[in-house]
Amino acid sequence: MPQNAARLAAASAPRTPGVSRTGRDLPVAVVVGLTLLAVVGASLFVRKEGFLVLAVLAVGAGLWELAQAFARRGIHLPLLPLLVGDVGILVSAYMAGAEALFVAFMLTVGGAVVWRVLDGSGAPALRDATGAAFAAAYLPFLAGFVMLLLAQPDGAFRVLLFILLCVASDTGGYVVGVLIGRHPLAPSVSPKKTWEGLIGSLVLACLVGVVGIGAMFDGAPLVGVALGVATVVTASLGDLSESLLKRDLELKDMGSLLPGHGGLLDRLDSMLLTAPVVYLILTVLQPVV
Repeated sequence: MPQNAARLAAASAPRTPGVSRTGRDLPVAVVVGLTLLAVVGASLFVRKEGFLVLAVLAVGAGLWELAQAFARRGIHLPLLPLLVGDVGILVSAYMAGAEALFVAFMLTVGGAVVWRVLDGSGAPALRDATGAAFAAAYLPFLAGFVMLLLAQPDGAFRVLLFILLCVASDTGGYVVGVLIGRHPLAPSVSPKKTWEGLIGSLVLACLVGVVGIGAMFDGAPLVGVALGVATVVTASLGDLSESLLKRDLELKDMGSLLPGHGGLLDRLDSMLLTAPVVYLILTVLQPVV
């Protein structure tokens, strides 16, 4: 009852101009989002290595945010070996392919565990080492699949399509959810997500997938639909997973690096789980000629 009363009070409270019912400062969020897209687009098509540098910095910032969040529960990530591993995993994936990605990931986990054990043993060390393994898998390893896309001869277009699919899923769900969302998708995890928003995500992501695969690769519309559906499923799971993590950590946002959006992890959560799926679909259904 108290939770329901609080939600009713929040819904009836006067809304700050420019702030949506989801709590976003829309003008700031739009400006920041468009700026990020412009920077990413420029890095992709001026020189692909520029995007690699951006990815390393973004994943590094995400690791820092995750370390600050985990510290609230007494889990202290060995940040230095994770940051070194961030560079090693992404550069290895871009330069040498999938095998190098897996090897660099294993070396990063091993290095982080050894680093932490040298600082002390026992239950705290086990807890911190487990957290380090999770962090390495969640951020640099999954981001490495974006580098595998980037390394292809037409990699700039593959990465661009991947990013546009994720943006379409997020935007479609947000707009439709705000306008007509009535039925919560997972109220115990993320009360603001709705089934109507999920349908909006599907429609816009499939549209972007069909148009993108046709315009960039002259591919079949069904491949675009497959990309759209897969993106919505994985992006939604990624978003809900991070919402569950934030709920456990008692956080609204994972950080505040991106005004109007929260932290970098709040933007990367849907992309991280989506990257390997998009890579797999494009590799199988739209191979490099």
